[in-house]
Amino acid sequence: MKIKLIIIISICAVIGGLIVFSYYFGLKNAEKPVACTLEAKLCSDGSYVGRTGPNCEFALCPHEDLIRVFSPQANEKVSSPLLIKGEARGFWFFEATFPVKLLDDKGNIIAQHYAQAKGDWMTEDFVPFESELVFEAPTTQKGWLVLEKDNPSSLSENADELRIPIIFDYSKTVKLYYYNPEQDKDESGNIQCSRDGLVAVEREIPVTKTPIQETIKLLIAGQLTDTEKSQGITTKYPLEGFSLKGASLKDGVLTLEFEDPNYKTGGGSCRVGILWFQIEATAKQFSEVQQVRFLPEELFQP
Repeated sequence: MKIKLIIIISICAVIGGLIVFSYYFGLKNAEKPVACTLEAKLCSDGSYVGRTGPNCEFALCPHEDLIRVFSPQANEKVSSPLLIKGEARGFWFFEATFPVKLLDDKGNIIAQHYAQAKGDWMTEDFVPFESELVFEAPTTQKGWLVLEKDNPSSLSENADELRIPIIFDYSKTVKLYYYNPEQDKDESGNIQCSRDGLVAVEREIPVTKTPIQETIKLLIAGQLTDTEKSQGITTKYPLEGFSLKGASLKDGVLTLEFEDPNYKTGGGSCRVGILWFQIEATAKQFSEVQQVRFLPEELFQP
């Protein structure tokens, strides 16, 4: 009997020891701090938040519990039209809308409109919204997209906003019209020297206040790529000394003034015609240009 009693007591002691060990071991592990990865999430206002807490979840961004913007992201390049998408709590709206503004880096208003709720806004839950802003790129490269909490009371304590830093896309796609004689032949295979041979190639130019002049200057620089040349596209530009002095637009008539000290715009009728057509077609891609005039008038004479 004593032996059995000793065995039972020993087993109980072992079990008790295991229970105590497991308890203290678990407690020690529970007290051990969690090491989160050093990732960072970009917030709509341009700030960053890291992972935190026992589950290593990202901390809330500023205003994220009130309004969330999916597009555009902070510091994203934007161009017109700018489509804005996100979700906001119902009390951010009034009559299903809230104001949206686009500012340049100096605080000037570039465009303004309203975001429209895409669901029932009479709730405290998040409601999807969309807005579209049409604008002309300003002179500053950076700016702000401002989403304002609608505040019909006009009381300062009820005002709120989310500011998103953005970058204006300072490039514009234009067409330069060059010439491919293979596309300008009649049924007998003779080159017609007509507008039928004009071929448009695309280029990117910076957004400026004089896009027509910048495009014409790029055309007469005559910089064709190897691929374009392999496709049979040609140009007589650049011409030695030939340059654009200025341009004016009035009532749809674009007047281009050139310098041609070496008389390079003359020659046979086919040659000067193609030189003329290239500039004319390039200028007329701009909707405001209906007619093109050249100065001095003796330019492009056979």
